[in-house]
Amino acid sequence: MSIDFATFTKVAPLVTAVKKPVLLRGRHGIGKSCVVYQTAADLGLPVVERRASQMTEGDLVGLPIIDGECTRFNPPDWFHRACNEPVVLFLDEVDRATIEVRQGIFELTDSRKLNGHVLHADTLIFAAVNGGEHGEQYQVGEMDPAELDRWTVFDVEPTIEDWLTWAKENIGDVIWNFINQNRNHLEHTGEFEPNKVYPSRRSWDRLNECLETAGFLTEENRMNSLPMIYELTTAFVGFEAAVTFRDFCEKYENQVLIEDILDKGQLEKVKDFSINDHSAFVEKMESAETFTEVLTDNQIQNLVNYFVAIPSEVAMKLFTIIGNSGEIGQENVIKLHASKTTDGIKFVDVLVELLTGAKPKND
Repeated sequence: MSIDFATFTKVAPLVTAVKKPVLLRGRHGIGKSCVVYQTAADLGLPVVERRASQMTEGDLVGLPIIDGECTRFNPPDWFHRACNEPVVLFLDEVDRATIEVRQGIFELTDSRKLNGHVLHADTLIFAAVNGGEHGEQYQVGEMDPAELDRWTVFDVEPTIEDWLTWAKENIGDVIWNFINQNRNHLEHTGEFEPNKVYPSRRSWDRLNECLETAGFLTEENRMNSLPMIYELTTAFVGFEAAVTFRDFCEKYENQVLIEDILDKGQLEKVKDFSINDHSAFVEKMESAETFTEVLTDNQIQNLVNYFVAIPSEVAMKLFTIIGNSGEIGQENVIKLHASKTTDGIKFVDVLVELLTGAKPKND
C-alpha cells in the first residue's frame, strides 16, 4: 500500500526519532529526493548524498592502511563526516548498486557502523529506489527479504496536490496553471514504451528552470517564443504534453483561471463566454478536482453567483459534477443549499429555476 508525501512527512519523524533507516520506494521523477531534502531541512540537518549505483566497494568501506601491526580502514570523506557530525546520510539508487556495495550497506543499516567506524548518534539514514511494484519497468536488482528487513520501507505515490503545493513556491505561474488545469499531463503512470520521452514531476521542474532562465514565459516574450517553447517542451516532457502546453501558452493571456471565478469572483471575465466556453470551463474545474476539497464561504458565495451567470444546461452540469465529487462534494452541496447570491436570491430558488424555468425571487 502506497502513501502520499503529506502522510509520509507526518510518519517519518516517528521513525527518525528512533534512528531507524528509511527507504523510499517509488517511480522515477516523483520527488523522492526532494522529500528527503525537505525532511532534512525540517530537522535542521545537512544532507550528505551518495549515489550507491556509482560506488565501488572501496568507495563504501574506505581503503586499508597499516597501523602498527594491524591493518585498518580509513573511511571515505562522506562517511567520516556522517560519523563526526549529525547529518542525513542519503544513499540514492541503492537497488542499482553492485551486490558488494549492497552487502556493505547491510552492516550500515543493521548496526549503524562500517568497519568499526560508528555513525554520529544523531545521523539519520535515508535511501531511495525505483523497485517495488514498479520494479519490472527499471533495470534494477531485486532486494531480498533480509535486505529489506534492515529498512523501514515506504512505498510512496504522491498526489497531484502534493506537487501543486510544492510547485506553488518553486514553479512559475504558467506551468503551475497548466498542470493545475491539465492534470493528466503531470506524469505518465502507465506502461513505458522504449525510447519515448514521457512527462514526470522532475521533468516539468527542469523544463520550468530552462524556460524561466530563457525568459520565454514572460508576457512580452511568450508569443514570439512559441516555436522554442514547443521544441524545449517536447525535449523535456514529450510530444503529447508539448502540443497541449504550446496551445495553452498561445492562449494564456485570455485564460480564465479557476481561482479568477472561485476565489476572486471575477465574473466579468466570463461575461462574453458562449455556452461551449462555459461548458469547457466547468470541465476544467472537474479535471482540476476542484470540488473534492471543502470550499470556503467565500468560494461558495462566488460559486453561487457563477451559477446565476451561466446557461441553465451548464449550471445543471456543474451541480451534477459537484454532487458526484464524493463525500466532500456532498458537503459542498449542503453549503450551497444554505447560501444566497449577492442579490439575496436563495440557491435553492436558483435550482428551481434551472429545473422548472420559474424565475427566482429576492428575499
